[in-house]
Amino acid sequence: MSATRFDVAGVSVSPNHYIDGRRVASDDTFECASPIDQTRLGDIASGSLAHVDAAVTSAALAFPSWAALGAAGRQPYLQRFAEAIGRRADAFATLESSDAGVLRSRMAHGVVPRAMQNLTWFAEHALTLQDRVIETPQARHLVRHDPAGVVAVITPWNSPLMLATWKVGPALASGNTVVLKAPEWAPLTSSLLADCAHEAGLPPGVFNLLQGSGVVTGAALVSDARLARISFTGSVATAKWIAKTAAANLVPCSLELGGKSAFIVLADADLDAAAATAALMYRNAGQVCLAGTRLLVDASVVTLFTEKLRAQVERLVVGDPRDGATEIGPIIHMRQLERVQSFVERAVAGGARALWGGTRHPFGAQYFAPTLLTDLRQRDEIVQQEVFGPVLTLQTFANDDEAVDMANGTDYGLGGVCYGDEAHAIAVAERVCTGFIWINSFGIRDLAAPFGGIKRSGIGREGGDWSFEFFCDVKDVVVPRQPFKASFSHR
Repeated sequence: MSATRFDVAGVSVSPNHYIDGRRVASDDTFECASPIDQTRLGDIASGSLAHVDAAVTSAALAFPSWAALGAAGRQPYLQRFAEAIGRRADAFATLESSDAGVLRSRMAHGVVPRAMQNLTWFAEHALTLQDRVIETPQARHLVRHDPAGVVAVITPWNSPLMLATWKVGPALASGNTVVLKAPEWAPLTSSLLADCAHEAGLPPGVFNLLQGSGVVTGAALVSDARLARISFTGSVATAKWIAKTAAANLVPCSLELGGKSAFIVLADADLDAAAATAALMYRNAGQVCLAGTRLLVDASVVTLFTEKLRAQVERLVVGDPRDGATEIGPIIHMRQLERVQSFVERAVAGGARALWGGTRHPFGAQYFAPTLLTDLRQRDEIVQQEVFGPVLTLQTFANDDEAVDMANGTDYGLGGVCYGDEAHAIAVAERVCTGFIWINSFGIRDLAAPFGGIKRSGIGREGGDWSFEFFCDVKDVVVPRQPFKASFSHR
């Protein structure tokens, strides 16, 4: 049976589920190990069908009273939830760095403040969701956003805290109750998040946490007919299974999936700025779905751009993510490292050439060197498929039309980057088929703006009103202008 709590670098963490306001142990457990040095961190409770049933039951029972609070009544809870995260900022940074290999400096300065904002911003935004009034000659329509019910939130391992709060925030703010399924390879910050929910005084059942494998715990959760919504971030293959399973119960899904985004460098780009930004694509060891991993560079400037990028990459520090000087950490799991390595090996065997990297990095067993591959064809596997590691590809184009064709030449459509004279870059970006694209920048994500992809990169949008459109049932309350007279001929 799972223990009560264990210690990770001075941080106390529970290995157990959080259901109906209390910790629940399991007879079955799985091992949690650090990607930094494979140190065993602890044994984590593995959810059974009974645990899933208990969590969904608890959420369903808590829903009516949580929904009845209204946005104003829920806001103080979410404010306290965010404050509890803030008080544990150092603990979150320690855990996610040890558990997922995320840079500790990034956690402290970027992720934890954003996690707090994910709760407070949506709580405040919910207050603005007044009834929309549509006036017609026949009637006045009061369009409401009503909470849907029990929401299953399933998050990936590459940024557990940020992505969990990014979904949990609007789900709770709009009046739903939540069952969060933690990522099996990086569950610890989700557990600490449950501690924060408890400390904030969220009523039992409003926020629940399940831990375990996707094939057992996750499958049981998405199969539950009592769910009102499923919000998932992860792989295309898993999303297809979730969508098929949810369809049997007609449960709407929001699916934020992978990317194979283009990083377009036009001839009139600031090459120093473009190279510095391109080097950012290696951050989090390349385990970032929205990274521009396909470098498409105007042939007239490719030599100079590549020299500048090489200079940037040579300055990158690969090492322990807990060290403030480190810029590239480990791959999350040995299976993922082997997947990355096999992509590169197949590409090289097929004629690709590594301008740098291409092998494991000597710092540790789960480290892969920042890599740039060239001499590629558009149909090559490594150009078409998401690697999810520190591997970029380099191709050249002769004109804007060719650049756009290459950018659109995959089954993905999540993000993109375009560097060049602003007007020129915007004109090219408008022709790229993708959910979003950054002009002369990268990583700007405002909570009021939509986020999501097209094609195999997902279904739906998250952020701003788009989150509430998904997490709410839209109701039209129709008030006639004149007394209604029933008639079989009336439509």
